Amino acid sequence: MSVQNTNTYSILFVDDDEFIVDMYSMKFTEAGHDFKAVRSAKEALEILRAGNKFDAILTDLIMPEMDGFDFLKTIKEESLAPDAVIVVLSNQGEKEDIARAKEYGAVGHIIKANTIPSEVVKIVENIISKYHK
Repeated sequence: MSVQNTNTYSILFVDDDEFIVDMYSMKFTEAGHDFKAVRSAKEALEILRAGNKFDAILTDLIMPEMDGFDFLKTIKEESLAPDAVIVVLSNQGEKEDIARAKEYGAVGHIIKANTIPSEVVKIVENIISKYHK
């Protein structure tokens, strides 16, 4: 049984790993969120360019075709998600990676290997509530 969060958020999730996508889709949906998961940065950009709005964008950094840094850079350059909080969910946790992601607009950085999925949901909810008042 899951406890419903009092706030429902719309979240765009970008990760090329099918297992990760399925796991987080289940966790965020169980928590009551509108969760849209895609397996590539290019697909996510199409969704954003079509005018879809999200409270948060949760993205991996290491992906084929277009990595998370290029994805974040494009979002920033094209102002595709001015109202969304951007959170990186990756195993890339070097200081340089975190600083570079922040440069491109990320306000949070979660290391996958150090955080269980239910904790990720809570961290993302807290970040969204902090920035969406």
